[in-house]
Amino acid sequence: MSFKNRVEGTSRSVISQKWTLFLCISSFCAGMFFTARMWTIPDAKGGITRTTGVEAERLNLVSEGCNTKFLQQKDVKLVSKDVFGEVSKTHNALHPECSLNNCTSYIRTLDKTISSLEMELAAAKSAQESILSGAPISGDSEKGDSPKKRKYFMVVGINTAFSSRKRRDSVRATWMPQGEKRKKLEEEKGIIMRFVIGHGATLGGILDRAIEAEDRNHGDFLRLDHVEGYLELSAKTKTYFATAVKLWDAEYYVKVDDDVHVNIGTLAETLARHRKKPRVYIGCMKSGPVLAQKGVRYHEPEYWKFGETGNKYFRHATGQIYAISKDLASYISVNQHVLHKYANEDVSLGAWFIGLDVLHIDDRRLCCGTPPDCEWKAQAGNVCVASFDWTCSGICRSVDRLKEVHKRCGEGEKALWKAAI
Repeated sequence: MSFKNRVEGTSRSVISQKWTLFLCISSFCAGMFFTARMWTIPDAKGGITRTTGVEAERLNLVSEGCNTKFLQQKDVKLVSKDVFGEVSKTHNALHPECSLNNCTSYIRTLDKTISSLEMELAAAKSAQESILSGAPISGDSEKGDSPKKRKYFMVVGINTAFSSRKRRDSVRATWMPQGEKRKKLEEEKGIIMRFVIGHGATLGGILDRAIEAEDRNHGDFLRLDHVEGYLELSAKTKTYFATAVKLWDAEYYVKVDDDVHVNIGTLAETLARHRKKPRVYIGCMKSGPVLAQKGVRYHEPEYWKFGETGNKYFRHATGQIYAISKDLASYISVNQHVLHKYANEDVSLGAWFIGLDVLHIDDRRLCCGTPPDCEWKAQAGNVCVASFDWTCSGICRSVDRLKEVHKRCGEGEKALWKAAI
C-alpha cells in the first residue's frame, strides 16, 4: 500500500514538472513572438520605426560616409529594419557608380564638385562687387539679364605724389576739366581723368588724411593699394594699370606725369586712329643707355642683364606719357605678380611687352618741347598731344609755367568737346 502510494505520488510529481517546463517554454516563445511583432510594426500615423543597435551603427557609417539627400528632409523619419539596404539604393540612385565599396572615391568626386561650385560662387560675388564699384563685367554676364557696364574710351591716370599739391592745382587750373565739366566728359566722351596716388608708410597718417581731405573737395583721385616712394614707381605703374582695368572698361589706359601739359582732345583723336589695332603701345619710343655706374640718376642695378657695359635698352616709350590698349592693361593685371620691376618704370613697362606681339607706335607729338616748340607746331596746325622739357623730364618749374604753356600751346576748350572719337 505504501509502495503504491509512493509510485503514484512520484508519477504526479514527474508529470507536473514536465508540464511546468512545457508551459515555461511556450510562454517564452509566445513572449518573443509578441515582442518581435510589436518591435517591427510601424505606427500608422507617423510611420515611426526603430532599429537595433547593430543597424544603428551601420546607419552611422552610411551617413558619415555618404551624406545622402533624403537624410536632410524636413520630415525626418527613423529608419526601418531594412533601411541600410534602402540607403544603398538611394545612394546608388543619386550616383549609380557609388556603392558601399567605392563610396570613398565618390566622396572625392563630390569634394571636387563642391570646390568647383565654391570657385564659381566666388567669381559671381566678385562680378557683383565689380558691377557695384563700376568695374567691367565678363562676357558671360553680359549675355544674361545682368545690366551691361558702361564702356569708356580712355582712362587718364595722372601720376602724382604727396608733396605735389601745387602741381595738381596747376593741372586743375589748366588742362584737366573740373566739377560738372569733368562729369560731362565722362558721360559724353567716355574719358576718365584721375590723379593716381597710393598711401603713406603709415596707413591713416597725416599724408593720407591730407589726400582724403583734398579728394573730398575735388573727387578726382584714384587711390592705389601701394606704398608711395620714388624707388617704387615701377610697382606703382603696375598697380595703376591693374586697378584701372578692373574699375573701368576702357579702350585705352594712359599714364602721364603731373608736370606735363596735355591736350586731352588731341590725345583722344590720336588714340582713336589706332582703335582697330590689337595690343597697341603708344608713346615717344627711345632706347637710352643702360647706366651701370652707381650714384648717377637712372642707375640700373641689373645692368648686367642687358649685355656688356655700354649697351642700350630695348625700345620703350618715355615715361612722361604713354598709352596702352585694354588687352595690354589686362595682361598686366593678370600677370602683375610675376612681372619683373627694373629701376626705371618706363623700362619696366617696355620689358613687360618685349616678348609679346605688341604694336609699338612712335608718335613724336607726345613729346613736344615747351614754347616756342609746341607753339610753332600749334600755329602750323599740328597741335601737340603733350609738352614738357627733356632737361627736367617734365616742365621745368611746372607750377609757375604750366599756365603759360597752356595758353600758348593749348588746343582750346572747344577742341575737347568736338574731338572725333
